Amino acid sequence: MFEKIEVMRMARALGHHASQRQITVARNIANADTPDFKARDVQSFADSYRAASEPLRATDPRHLQAPGWSPAARQVSDETGVSPNGNSVSLEEEMLKAAEVKRSHDLSLGIYRSALDLMRTSIGRRA
Repeated sequence: MFEKIEVMRMARALGHHASQRQITVARNIANADTPDFKARDVQSFADSYRAASEPLRATDPRHLQAPGWSPAARQVSDETGVSPNGNSVSLEEEMLKAAEVKRSHDLSLGIYRSALDLMRTSIGRRA
């Protein structure tokens, strides 16, 4: 039943994305001293969710595409320096990513909790 509600599906996907990114960040930190290890990261949630869901369709032929200068068209590139032993892990960047992961996970739980409270209220039960 809940998989048909878009908000619930999005909250679940955000939580799954946060867990995958946490695994990737933990692997990067664990291999911070491994020679020739290249830091990895998963694609952003917006890109992965858009790729997994149905493509957006224009409801009106007069709608315009996003211009190149808008935030919607911006591409993020992570270029990090490489240490003398070939390792590209930066512990500072990984700690920032870990904080972003926690924020994403908390957001997914908050959205899920709010959606459940809304559903309980709509059927006459108080949270």
